[in-house]
Amino acid sequence: MPADYDHLLRLAARRHSCRAFTGRVVPRVEIERMLTLAQHAASWCNTQPWQVAVTSGPTTTALADRLTAAALAGERRSDLPRPAAYTGIYRDRRREAGHGLYAGLGIDRADGEARTRQALENFRFFGAPHTAIVTTDRDLGTYGAVDCGAYVAALLLAAESLGLGAIAQAAIATVSDAVREFLELPESRLVVCAVSFGYADEEHPANRFRVGRAALDQVVTWV
Repeated sequence: MPADYDHLLRLAARRHSCRAFTGRVVPRVEIERMLTLAQHAASWCNTQPWQVAVTSGPTTTALADRLTAAALAGERRSDLPRPAAYTGIYRDRRREAGHGLYAGLGIDRADGEARTRQALENFRFFGAPHTAIVTTDRDLGTYGAVDCGAYVAALLLAAESLGLGAIAQAAIATVSDAVREFLELPESRLVVCAVSFGYADEEHPANRFRVGRAALDQVVTWV
């Protein structure tokens, strides 16, 4: 079996959503290496619709403060349609992930206040020193958003290859207006998500649980 496959499989299997960071800033050269690798992501007709705003240190903190305030004030609006519902296996997988996180953090399902506090950590980027806000072109519609998904996947693997923790955050898109205002984005750009990254706090309980993956026979039909 080719060595490249083995290496990529190890990276993909090891990667997880990091929800606690040390706060240590990543050197600019390492961030550029990560972005360079992700730039090789495939896109429809090679449009490469993603634009990425990367924040560091105080700017990350200021953005986190703005987004947290927006979330608390109920300023929720997504540029992209949110899921209409989670049903069946999708609901089950979502619950598995949520229950695993809360159990790892010692948060009881009935403790609404603690669950809300943890949810707000999304808007604080879980303490990451950096975040990359990914946007697409409005005119490209669904295809542009799908291409950005490919870019995000490549970015997450790139971070893992460099020993960085990272997490893709759709929650950031639920306060699109606040993101647009802070970054001074034109109306032609749609907020897709954020990828927050830095050095993982390996001792934090939020980073100790893992979610499962569906077996091939659940997702693949051989025709």
